[in-house]
Amino acid sequence: MISNQILQDTIDGIKGITRVDLCVMDTEGKPLASTLDNVEEYESAVLVFAESLAESQALQGYQFFKVFDENQLEYIVLVKGETDDEYMIGKIAAFQIQNLLVAYKERFDKDNFIKNLLLDNLLLVDIYNRAKKLHIETDVRRVVFIIETQHEKDNNALETVKSIFSAKTKDFITAVDEKNIILVKEVKPNENYEDLFKTAQVIVDMLNTEAMTQVHVAFGTIVNEIKEVSRSYKEAKMALDVGKIFYSDKTIVAYSKLGIGRLIYQLPLPLCKMFIKEIFEGRNPDDFDEETLITINKFFENSLNVSETSRQLYIHRNTLVYRLDKLQKSTNLDLRVFEDAITFKIALMVVKYMKYMETMDF
Repeated sequence: MISNQILQDTIDGIKGITRVDLCVMDTEGKPLASTLDNVEEYESAVLVFAESLAESQALQGYQFFKVFDENQLEYIVLVKGETDDEYMIGKIAAFQIQNLLVAYKERFDKDNFIKNLLLDNLLLVDIYNRAKKLHIETDVRRVVFIIETQHEKDNNALETVKSIFSAKTKDFITAVDEKNIILVKEVKPNENYEDLFKTAQVIVDMLNTEAMTQVHVAFGTIVNEIKEVSRSYKEAKMALDVGKIFYSDKTIVAYSKLGIGRLIYQLPLPLCKMFIKEIFEGRNPDDFDEETLITINKFFENSLNVSETSRQLYIHRNTLVYRLDKLQKSTNLDLRVFEDAITFKIALMVVKYMKYMETMDF
């Protein structure tokens, strides 16, 4: 159903061009949009006209026109005046509203189709049948972006995203919950993941400046068929969640760049607890003092390079070696040995994952 505001904007535009007053009523004679005063007095006339077989009628200085949606009467247009000019204006208004009904219905159907496609609510045969009916190409390369806003039902953010992509007919913008905006975007043959990251950056920058809101953007992998769009959506969802755990400082996260964080995210918690208990022998990594944690993180950042790490920490090389030796005694892991370093790094990520999941339980 077309909103009353859209109807009002439509007849305001028609009046602005023709200088003829109009009113759009529902089938019960209630005005929905109008440039006229006291249109309520025509309620009974509208009801009689609605029951008649005529598609237009002139009465008491006004003309009435019916607007149908697939043979179902939806609106009645009332035009002031009985001349041929007013008749033509009334027909144009009815035609315009008829086209709006078709456009909105198609848009609504497409939106429903995309939502059900993302949520895996369609059978394979239904996907292709409905896509054909809605004139949606099935073999276009696509990727799903999820844009998480700070506030629920952020209309400013939604309208900004629409302003960026709505002109591209093969892109679809929808929502499946209160906080996330979903963009199903066409990917050109010459575009790659670097280009997708640039697109995500445009979204972040535009929402920051235009909608004055901070967002997180995640995207899945590129798929080649419409039936695979739901997979890209699930990947984007995982990227968003994994990003909050392991890459909280990033506003853009790609599923293809999740690395080992993606594997850890899919581990059952009992297995994680067992692993941490074995590695740290009952100790909690949070028990390490701040100096030790800074040393560990900087050592990993510098790819286990002792000289570069000591330089960046402004400490003597021997001091760094002493700290690493001390850590080895307490954990039996020597971070200078690649295998031990990998084990320690994974353990720290597992601890992050466990803490995140614990907060989600509350």
